[in-house]
Formats: sequence, C-alpha cells, structure tokens
Amino acid sequence: MKLLRKFRRSLIFSGKFKSYIIYALGEIVLIVIGVTIAWKINDLNDIRKSAILTQKIEVNLNEELSANLRLLKRKIDIDSEMVAYLENTLKYVGKNETELSQGAKDTITNIAHVEVQLLESTMNSVLTTSKLEQISNVKLKDLLSLYYHKIENFKNQEGVIKAIISEKLKPILEEYVSLSEILPDNEKYKYIKQYGSPSNYSGLLHSKKYQNSVIDRLLETQKQLENSKILLSKTKTIIAALEAEIK
Repeated sequence: MKLLRKFRRSLIFSGKFKSYIIYALGEIVLIVIGVTIAWKINDLNDIRKSAILTQKIEVNLNEELSANLRLLKRKIDIDSEMVAYLENTLKYVGKNETELSQGAKDTITNIAHVEVQLLESTMNSVLTTSKLEQISNVKLKDLLSLYYHKIENFKNQEGVIKAIISEKLKPILEEYVSLSEILPDNEKYKYIKQYGSPSNYSGLLHSKKYQNSVIDRLLETQKQLENSKILLSKTKTIIAALEAEIK
C-alpha cells in the first residue's frame, strides 16, 4: 500500500495527470473486482450453509415420517382387529346370560383401547418457524401442510374414541357388570363374591345404551381406520418426495 501511495504522489508531482487518472480508474476497478469476488465467496458460503440446513431438515423429516409409516401400519392392524372384535360383540346383543360362555363375557366387557401417537415434533418445528422457507419445492411444502392437518384429524378422532369408552361404555358396564367376578377365588374375597351384587349380562345386552355405545365405537373406529389408511398413503408420498430432494 505504501508503494502504491508513493507511486500516486510521484504521478501527481510529475504533472502526469492523464497517467494518474488512468491509474486511479484502474485502482477503482481492482477494488470493485476485489469486493465482487469477496461478495461472491460470501454468497457461495451462504448457499452452501443453506443447502446443508435444508438437507438436515429434509433428513429429519424423512426419519420422522418413516417412523410414522411403521406406526400407521401397526394402527391399521390394530383397528382392523378392533372393527372385527366390535362386530363380533354385536352378535351377543339381546342374548340371555345362560347363552354366554366365559369367553363371550370377556369379549363383551373388554373395553381396552390401544392408542398410537404419531410423531410430529420435526413437522411442527418446520411448519411453525422459518425452516419451511428452506424447502424450495413448493409441492413438498403443500404436502407437509396438508399432512399436518391430517395428523390433527387423526389425533382428534382418537379423542372421540377414548371419550366413547370412558363416558359411554365404561359407565354402562359398571352399571351391569360386577368386578367381583374377576377377583381370584380365595378367602379374602369370599364375602364380596358371596354377597356382592352379581353381574346382569342379560340386562346389559338388552340395554339400548350399551348397544348404541358399541355401535358408536364401531363407527368411529371404522372412521379412524380410514384416516390411518389415508395418512399411510400421504406418508409414502411425502417420503418419496423427500428422498428425491435428498438425492
């Protein structure tokens, strides 16, 4: 730099203004070129960092959706079995207790529900922050937004089924079925088994509330089964789109 300043002064003092102007312009051009190169390098670094972040987001989404794929397959199996189970339960409606085996009674009183919780932490993080802007594929963005709403529908439907069990089926079963029957046969429970109110399966199976509750659960389970199948298809579509982007 000292050498350049010395050279500029020598041109000025020598009266070679034309040479000085040409030199000055050349120096300006060099500065502009240097700034442009530095800007380009910085821009390329930003692009590289952005590409790394985008790929990380897409990989995390792919891993979460792959886990959901497995969960949804399991959920479809569970709900398919539950639909068949509830349809079988309806075959006992209207029967008298003398017509029921112990297996039939176990079927009637079984209100177990297997809840499957889909993963959505990465999805929520992407859709509720600026991370979504890192994904350039517009179609993929739309698929992710729609998928988020499908998960919400899935969760809400699980809540509907759980409410039917806790608010409808469980109270009606408690009204007609005595839990003393499931206690082991030993001296400690002899009194309750002998003097406790017995179960009334005939009354239960003739109860409209019970019948409607089982049918309600059946219909809502069928609806959730359809939700799971739709979500499974959507999950496969998004995974394929993500894998295409990651490659």
